[in-house]
Amino acid sequence: MSTAATATTSALTNLILKSTNRQSLIKSLICPTIHWTPLLVNTILKHLWNHGPKALQFFDILLQNHPTYVHSASSFDHAIDVAARLRDYATVFTLLHRMRSLRLHPTPKTFAIIAERYVAAGKPDKALKIFLSMHQHGCFQDLRSFNTILDVLCKAKRVEKAWNFFKILRGRFQADVVSYNTIANGWCLIRRTNKALDTLKEMVEKGLSPNLTSYNIMLKGYFRAGQIEEGWKFFLEMKKRRCEIDVVTYTTVVHGLGVVGEVKRARKVFDEMVDKGVLPSVATYNALIQVLCKKDSVENAISVFEEMLRKGYVPNSITFNVVIRGLCHKEQMEKAMEYMDMMRGNDCGPNVQTYNIVIRYFCDAGEIEKGLELFEKMSSENCLPNLDTYNILISSMFVRKKSDDMVVAGKLLIEMVDRGFMPRRLTFNRILDGLFLTGNQGFAKEILRLQTKCSRLPRQFKL
Repeated sequence: MSTAATATTSALTNLILKSTNRQSLIKSLICPTIHWTPLLVNTILKHLWNHGPKALQFFDILLQNHPTYVHSASSFDHAIDVAARLRDYATVFTLLHRMRSLRLHPTPKTFAIIAERYVAAGKPDKALKIFLSMHQHGCFQDLRSFNTILDVLCKAKRVEKAWNFFKILRGRFQADVVSYNTIANGWCLIRRTNKALDTLKEMVEKGLSPNLTSYNIMLKGYFRAGQIEEGWKFFLEMKKRRCEIDVVTYTTVVHGLGVVGEVKRARKVFDEMVDKGVLPSVATYNALIQVLCKKDSVENAISVFEEMLRKGYVPNSITFNVVIRGLCHKEQMEKAMEYMDMMRGNDCGPNVQTYNIVIRYFCDAGEIEKGLELFEKMSSENCLPNLDTYNILISSMFVRKKSDDMVVAGKLLIEMVDRGFMPRRLTFNRILDGLFLTGNQGFAKEILRLQTKCSRLPRQFKL
């Protein structure tokens, strides 16, 4: 996006966040000088990701009130994702029906989003049901959507359920290499490499040939399961069979060896990759930098980071976050802040994970005020806090057990609820106890009323 477009997006996002009056916000958003496009709407929805109620309010205002602008299918997908994350399933299905009324037929991606949110909420059977009901919404299942639902289940480690579903429907959808790879990867995610190997063997028996992805899945599975020697032997066997080893293969080995402290061996594999003419990716550098931060020294990690820059690679937020975490772990907080500034100049400004890392380390070091300063700074950079941010800060408020800290914890709790995050009962009770014990009875009663209100909300709103 251009600088002007970025400024417009930022201004509109802040307007939506600060608005307390719906009618006033409608008047501002329906202004004829604003040229609404799917790109602008989607970008704002992404900025509002960690404030679900505001995101849905914004989407609904344009949907119900704009005289000419009609949301795109991709914008509906974003709104459905937000509603499903809030477990507001009534809104999810209202949006689905509204899509059809506007002749914007839901796509397999729409149903994949809903299925993924159901699985994340601990409702895998609902995810399967939404897949099987796709045709009722004018979207018919095919092999690709079948593979997608398998992938959703497997990535959520519901592999047994995915496997049983696969056995029932693989004939109907004519399962392919992608289907078998997905199941094998699922077994590897839960460290059952023998089952993954059996799945790939069955694939061969069905007349399907494993591809490089199949081999990389098994290789990563061995390293993830801590079966280092098995992984190394598998890697050597791949080379012996003259498999077309790619950057993913090498990255897997570099990371796998490094995680167990085999730093020299990992670096040797990295150098071998370069010698063989396989160009490292940013992900490869990220893996090596992470290994060096954890198992060697942050100074050597920074040397690799600088080498990466010299060779023309553009680091992403993961690269920066790994280095920043390493610096924070070594109590080099000022230098970590310098890397946050570098991110801003690198067009990948600090994200919520970056802030969470630095805030956590400041709070752990007892510098809670600096953590709160960073928390305040997030909003000025269109980076809304997530559930982890609130939990980090609220927990830190109990270290000193000061009266003012208990009030801050209570205010953070109120803000959490306002943004669609539902605290656990334990969090409510802990803050209530802290407020009562520090003489903040009046504010404690306000929090108690909020807890009562939250307990009466429909189940779908509870996170």
